[in-house]
Amino acid sequence: MNRAEFREALLQIMERKVHWAWPRFGDGTVPKETLHIHFEQEYATYVRDFPVLVGWAYVQCPIAEVRRDLAENLYEEETGGKIAGKPHPELFLEYPRGLGMDLARFAHIELAPAARAFRAVIDEHTQRHGWAQAAAVTTIFLEGTDKERGELDPHAPKREAPPLEEHPLVVYYGLPLDALALTKAHRRVEGSHRHAAWRCFDHVAPADYPGVIAAMERTLAAWLAYRDEVAAAVGLSK
Repeated sequence: MNRAEFREALLQIMERKVHWAWPRFGDGTVPKETLHIHFEQEYATYVRDFPVLVGWAYVQCPIAEVRRDLAENLYEEETGGKIAGKPHPELFLEYPRGLGMDLARFAHIELAPAARAFRAVIDEHTQRHGWAQAAAVTTIFLEGTDKERGELDPHAPKREAPPLEEHPLVVYYGLPLDALALTKAHRRVEGSHRHAAWRCFDHVAPADYPGVIAAMERTLAAWLAYRDEVAAAVGLSK
Protein backbone atom coordinates (compact mmCIF):
# COMPACT_ATOMS: atom_id res chain seq x y z
CA MET A 1 0.00 0.00 0.00
CA ASN A 2 1.41 3.40 -0.94
CA ARG A 3 0.66 6.78 0.68
CA ALA A 4 -2.18 7.64 -1.73
CA GLU A 5 -3.86 4.29 -1.12
CA PHE A 6 -3.46 4.76 2.64
CA ARG A 7 -5.13 8.17 2.51
CA GLU A 8 -7.91 6.78 0.34
CA ALA A 9 -8.53 3.97 2.84
CA LEU A 10 -8.88 6.54 5.65
CA LEU A 11 -11.20 8.72 3.57
CA GLN A 12 -13.45 5.76 2.80
CA ILE A 13 -13.72 4.95 6.49
CA MET A 14 -14.68 8.56 7.24
CA GLU A 15 -17.33 8.49 4.52
CA ARG A 16 -19.01 5.77 6.59
CA LYS A 17 -19.13 8.03 9.66
CA VAL A 18 -22.87 8.52 9.16
CA HIS A 19 -25.56 7.51 11.62
CA TRP A 20 -29.23 7.00 10.75
CA ALA A 21 -30.50 8.97 13.76
CA TRP A 22 -28.48 12.15 13.30
CA PRO A 23 -30.91 13.87 10.90
CA ARG A 24 -33.60 13.56 13.58
CA PHE A 25 -31.47 15.59 15.95
CA GLY A 26 -31.52 18.27 13.28
CA ASP A 27 -35.25 18.38 12.54
CA GLY A 28 -36.69 18.77 16.04
CA THR A 29 -37.81 15.15 16.36
CA VAL A 30 -35.91 14.55 19.59
CA PRO A 31 -37.90 15.83 22.60
CA LYS A 32 -36.16 18.71 24.32
CA GLU A 33 -36.44 16.95 27.69
CA THR A 34 -34.22 14.10 26.44
CA LEU A 35 -31.55 16.16 24.69
CA HIS A 36 -29.48 16.24 27.86
CA ILE A 37 -28.70 12.54 27.36
CA HIS A 38 -26.96 13.26 24.07
CA PHE A 39 -24.99 16.19 25.46
CA GLU A 40 -23.93 14.34 28.62
CA GLN A 41 -22.73 11.22 26.84
CA GLU A 42 -20.92 13.21 24.15
CA TYR A 43 -19.22 15.36 26.75
CA ALA A 44 -18.01 12.43 28.83
CA THR A 45 -16.97 10.12 26.00
CA TYR A 46 -14.53 12.56 24.44
CA VAL A 47 -15.38 16.29 24.43
CA ARG A 48 -14.28 16.95 28.03
CA ASP A 49 -10.97 15.13 27.58
CA PHE A 50 -10.24 15.88 23.94
CA PRO A 51 -7.16 18.04 24.63
CA VAL A 52 -5.71 15.19 26.70
CA LEU A 53 -6.43 12.69 23.93
CA VAL A 54 -4.57 14.85 21.42
CA GLY A 55 -1.82 15.13 24.02
CA TRP A 56 -1.34 11.37 23.95
CA ALA A 57 -0.58 11.60 20.23
CA TYR A 58 1.81 14.50 20.87
CA VAL A 59 3.89 12.83 23.58
CA GLN A 60 4.32 9.64 21.56
CA CYS A 61 5.37 11.34 18.32
CA PRO A 62 9.09 11.50 17.44
CA ILE A 63 8.55 13.80 14.43
CA ALA A 64 8.96 17.49 15.24
CA GLU A 65 6.87 18.72 12.31
CA VAL A 66 3.94 16.54 13.34
CA ARG A 67 4.33 17.50 16.99
CA ARG A 68 4.06 21.18 16.07
CA ASP A 69 0.71 20.60 14.31
CA LEU A 70 -0.54 18.51 17.22
CA ALA A 71 0.64 21.11 19.72
CA GLU A 72 -1.22 23.87 17.89
CA ASN A 73 -4.40 21.79 17.91
CA LEU A 74 -3.96 20.92 21.59
CA TYR A 75 -3.33 24.56 22.55
CA GLU A 76 -6.51 25.78 20.87
CA GLU A 77 -8.61 22.97 22.30
CA GLU A 78 -7.23 23.37 25.82
CA THR A 79 -7.15 27.17 26.00
CA GLY A 80 -8.98 28.69 23.05
CA GLY A 81 -5.97 30.98 22.91
CA LYS A 82 -5.82 31.38 19.14
CA ILE A 83 -9.49 31.52 18.13
CA ALA A 84 -12.21 30.68 20.65
CA GLY A 85 -11.06 32.63 23.70
CA LYS A 86 -12.01 29.78 26.05
CA PRO A 87 -11.25 26.07 26.25
CA HIS A 88 -13.40 24.17 23.77
CA PRO A 89 -14.80 21.76 26.40
CA GLU A 90 -16.07 24.78 28.35
CA LEU A 91 -17.66 26.23 25.23
CA PHE A 92 -19.42 22.91 24.60
CA LEU A 93 -21.25 23.38 27.90
CA GLU A 94 -22.78 26.59 26.54
CA TYR A 95 -25.18 24.39 24.53
CA PRO A 96 -26.83 22.76 27.56
CA ARG A 97 -26.54 25.99 29.55
CA GLY A 98 -28.36 27.89 26.81
CA LEU A 99 -31.07 25.23 26.75
CA GLY A 100 -31.67 25.64 30.47
CA MET A 101 -30.21 22.29 31.50
CA ASP A 102 -28.79 21.62 34.95
CA LEU A 103 -25.02 21.81 34.44
CA ALA A 104 -24.44 20.00 37.74
CA ARG A 105 -25.30 16.84 35.83
CA PHE A 106 -22.16 17.27 33.75
CA ALA A 107 -19.90 16.95 36.78
CA HIS A 108 -20.98 13.38 37.48
CA ILE A 109 -21.87 11.62 34.24
CA GLU A 110 -22.27 7.86 34.15
CA LEU A 111 -21.47 6.53 30.72
CA ALA A 112 -23.96 4.08 29.25
CA PRO A 113 -22.50 0.68 28.23
CA ALA A 114 -21.87 1.39 24.54
CA ALA A 115 -20.52 4.84 25.38
CA ARG A 116 -18.17 3.25 27.91
CA ALA A 117 -17.03 0.74 25.26
CA PHE A 118 -16.48 3.57 22.77
CA ARG A 119 -14.34 5.45 25.26
CA ALA A 120 -12.36 2.27 25.98
CA VAL A 121 -11.56 1.97 22.26
CA ILE A 122 -10.48 5.62 22.18
CA ASP A 123 -8.23 5.12 25.20
CA GLU A 124 -6.74 1.94 23.76
CA HIS A 125 -5.73 3.53 20.49
CA THR A 126 -4.61 6.87 21.87
CA GLN A 127 -2.44 5.47 24.66
CA ARG A 128 -1.06 2.08 23.65
CA HIS A 129 -0.26 1.88 19.94
CA GLY A 130 1.85 4.86 18.97
CA TRP A 131 1.33 8.36 17.71
CA ALA A 132 -0.16 7.50 14.31
CA GLN A 133 -3.11 5.58 15.72
CA ALA A 134 -3.59 8.22 18.42
CA ALA A 135 -3.61 11.02 15.86
CA ALA A 136 -5.93 9.12 13.54
CA VAL A 137 -8.51 8.46 16.23
CA THR A 138 -8.44 12.03 17.55
CA THR A 139 -7.67 14.46 14.74
CA ILE A 140 -9.20 12.45 11.90
CA PHE A 141 -12.05 10.42 13.37
CA LEU A 142 -13.27 12.44 16.36
CA GLU A 143 -12.72 15.87 14.81
CA GLY A 144 -13.63 14.86 11.28
CA THR A 145 -16.88 14.25 9.41
CA ASP A 146 -18.07 12.19 6.48
CA LYS A 147 -17.09 15.17 4.31
CA GLU A 148 -13.35 14.86 4.90
CA ARG A 149 -12.72 14.39 1.20
CA GLY A 150 -14.04 17.90 0.68
CA GLU A 151 -11.34 19.21 3.02
CA LEU A 152 -8.70 17.90 0.61
CA ASP A 153 -10.38 18.03 -2.80
CA PRO A 154 -11.93 21.34 -3.93
CA HIS A 155 -14.32 19.42 -6.19
CA ALA A 156 -15.69 17.11 -3.47
CA PRO A 157 -18.73 17.98 -1.29
CA LYS A 158 -17.92 20.18 1.71
CA ARG A 159 -19.40 20.02 5.19
CA GLU A 160 -22.45 22.25 5.45
CA ALA A 161 -22.23 25.56 7.28
CA PRO A 162 -25.68 27.19 7.21
CA PRO A 163 -26.25 30.56 8.89
CA LEU A 164 -26.20 30.31 12.67
CA GLU A 165 -29.81 31.48 12.75
CA GLU A 166 -30.68 28.22 10.97
CA HIS A 167 -28.84 25.97 13.43
CA PRO A 168 -31.27 23.22 14.57
CA LEU A 169 -30.74 24.01 18.25
CA VAL A 170 -31.79 27.59 17.54
CA VAL A 171 -34.71 26.79 15.24
CA TYR A 172 -36.27 23.88 17.13
CA TYR A 173 -35.12 24.27 20.72
CA GLY A 174 -34.73 28.00 21.22
CA LEU A 175 -30.99 28.08 21.86
CA PRO A 176 -29.73 31.70 22.01
CA LEU A 177 -27.28 32.55 19.26
CA ASP A 178 -24.62 33.57 21.75
CA ALA A 179 -24.57 29.97 23.03
CA LEU A 180 -23.14 28.85 19.67
CA ALA A 181 -19.64 30.05 20.55
CA LEU A 182 -18.16 26.60 19.94
CA THR A 183 -19.85 26.31 16.56
CA LYS A 184 -18.42 29.70 15.62
CA ALA A 185 -14.95 28.70 16.79
CA HIS A 186 -15.06 25.43 14.88
CA ARG A 187 -16.00 27.23 11.69
CA ARG A 188 -13.06 29.58 12.08
CA VAL A 189 -10.47 26.96 12.94
CA GLU A 190 -11.57 23.75 11.26
CA GLY A 191 -10.19 24.50 7.81
CA SER A 192 -6.64 24.81 9.10
CA HIS A 193 -7.17 21.97 11.59
CA ARG A 194 -8.35 19.61 8.87
CA HIS A 195 -5.41 20.33 6.60
CA ALA A 196 -2.99 20.00 9.51
CA ALA A 197 -4.56 16.72 10.58
CA TRP A 198 -4.22 15.16 7.15
CA ARG A 199 -0.74 16.60 6.67
CA CYS A 200 0.46 14.60 9.67
CA PHE A 201 -0.35 11.36 7.88
CA ASP A 202 2.24 12.05 5.21
CA HIS A 203 4.73 11.08 7.94
CA VAL A 204 3.26 7.69 8.91
CA ALA A 205 5.60 4.79 8.16
CA PRO A 206 4.13 2.31 5.66
CA ALA A 207 4.60 -0.47 8.20
CA ASP A 208 2.07 1.35 10.40
CA TYR A 209 -0.62 1.71 7.74
CA PRO A 210 -2.49 -1.53 8.60
CA GLY A 211 -2.62 -0.70 12.32
CA VAL A 212 -3.94 2.81 11.69
CA ILE A 213 -6.63 1.52 9.34
CA ALA A 214 -7.64 -1.18 11.83
CA ALA A 215 -7.82 1.42 14.63
CA MET A 216 -10.07 3.62 12.53
CA GLU A 217 -12.34 0.70 11.63
CA ARG A 218 -12.64 -0.30 15.27
CA THR A 219 -13.36 3.27 16.33
CA LEU A 220 -16.05 3.62 13.67
CA ALA A 221 -17.76 0.42 14.80
CA ALA A 222 -17.71 1.53 18.44
CA TRP A 223 -19.00 4.99 17.50
CA LEU A 224 -21.93 3.57 15.53
CA ALA A 225 -22.90 1.32 18.47
CA TYR A 226 -22.61 4.30 20.83
CA ARG A 227 -24.82 6.43 18.60
CA ASP A 228 -27.37 3.59 18.41
CA GLU A 229 -27.47 3.60 22.20
CA VAL A 230 -27.96 7.37 22.44
CA ALA A 231 -30.70 7.25 19.79
CA ALA A 232 -32.58 4.61 21.77
CA ALA A 233 -32.14 6.56 25.01
CA VAL A 234 -33.76 9.68 23.52
CA GLY A 235 -36.65 7.66 22.10
CA LEU A 236 -35.62 7.15 18.47
CA SER A 237 -35.92 3.96 16.47
CA LYS A 238 -35.21 3.05 12.87
